[in-house]
Amino acid sequence: MNNYEQQVTCSDEQRWAIAYLRTPVAIRERCDRLFTLACADQLQHFRCDLTQLDKVANYVIKVIRDEYPDLNIPFHSRWRHFEVGNVPRIAELEEKLAGLTPLEKAQTKFDLAIISVLLDAGAGSDWQYHEQETGIVFRRSEGLAVASFRMFCQGAFSSDAESPLQADAQGLQGLTVDKLAQGFQVSQTNPLLGVEGRLELLQRLGRSLLREPHLFGQENSRPGNLVSYLLGSQVERQGTGFTALSSPSPLPTSLPATTVLSAVLEGLGNIWPGRLAIAGVNLGDVWVHPALKGEHPSDQYVPFHKLSQWLTYSLLEPLQELGLEITGLDQMTGLPEYRNGGLCLDLGLLEVKNTAILQERHLPGSEVIVEWRSLTVSLLDKIAAAIRQQLNLSEVDLPLVKVLQGGTWTAGRRIAAQLRVGGVPPLQIESDGTVF
Repeated sequence: MNNYEQQVTCSDEQRWAIAYLRTPVAIRERCDRLFTLACADQLQHFRCDLTQLDKVANYVIKVIRDEYPDLNIPFHSRWRHFEVGNVPRIAELEEKLAGLTPLEKAQTKFDLAIISVLLDAGAGSDWQYHEQETGIVFRRSEGLAVASFRMFCQGAFSSDAESPLQADAQGLQGLTVDKLAQGFQVSQTNPLLGVEGRLELLQRLGRSLLREPHLFGQENSRPGNLVSYLLGSQVERQGTGFTALSSPSPLPTSLPATTVLSAVLEGLGNIWPGRLAIAGVNLGDVWVHPALKGEHPSDQYVPFHKLSQWLTYSLLEPLQELGLEITGLDQMTGLPEYRNGGLCLDLGLLEVKNTAILQERHLPGSEVIVEWRSLTVSLLDKIAAAIRQQLNLSEVDLPLVKVLQGGTWTAGRRIAAQLRVGGVPPLQIESDGTVF
């Protein structure tokens, strides 16, 4: 049963709204409408100062040249974090996967990436992870990546002791808060934000795997079976999952990035707790801003799908390893999270109208945060265009996913570290472990 089948009363208009709000087109359209209002100084909390655009672009270019002097920039994805500290963890994983088919390797990497991204919401400034294998201490997103990598390699998300390197429905549903806290080394002196929220997300994923067999397989339901779904007609379901056909018909040679995002949003749409819904269909990372007017309630909805888009970016590399060319990268959007948004605030592209909001903590659904995230999406497009112009590169040469990696995320972290103790973002979010 898919999301649409859950409510037989879902009207054509509601179906259209649900489908539309799951597209990058909708993200840009809604965010750009708020951006236009900000440029006219008609929003409640922020204004834009586009005279600072070149300054921000130059700052990001300097960061890019520091990080990638040859401009050979990889995708902004979870795989970068698995290599933190110059430790070859991906090579370690490849050794463990020796003997598997290319399809099986891709499925395993999908399992790992999906679990790790879903565990990646903000850790807070007080948490750290001590990697026993190397003796190195990591914090924030890199620490979460290394912790989830080690848990995955130890079989924490698998229900099958004979196949530890997988995440399956039974394993995820059987996960406990104590096991998750132990894997992330959580204690009274090492608190991690949103442990219960992270656990709930993974348990919900386990249930969703069983509800969507066309995406995740009839038996041994795994996130990794999305690989076979994306390969399309050249794949069939056999026995314990999906198996590539031995047909002489060639597998697809290219795949739009938005097709991957659509599969992610369909398959994971049910897992987000406490979100807006249309006809009982959970919309995920979608929020309300009252400045958007229209005839229908959904006209005020602003979609972001930040974790889903970053997850999509993280799934592209295993697909490329199968020989697929990924097309339409710039149809995706920038990621509205606190590093990119912080960059815009810290360098003056965005200005707060009332500095009191910088002293408060805000819920993800608050008007302040929805505004901030919306303007960040639009400004990332502007920053990317300015960078390409200065470097004389095209969208194909420097797609947005590389600008993010090169890039705005690192620049946001760098300027935050220069301005505030601990590198905390300029706006403080009350995280539940499922958004940022």
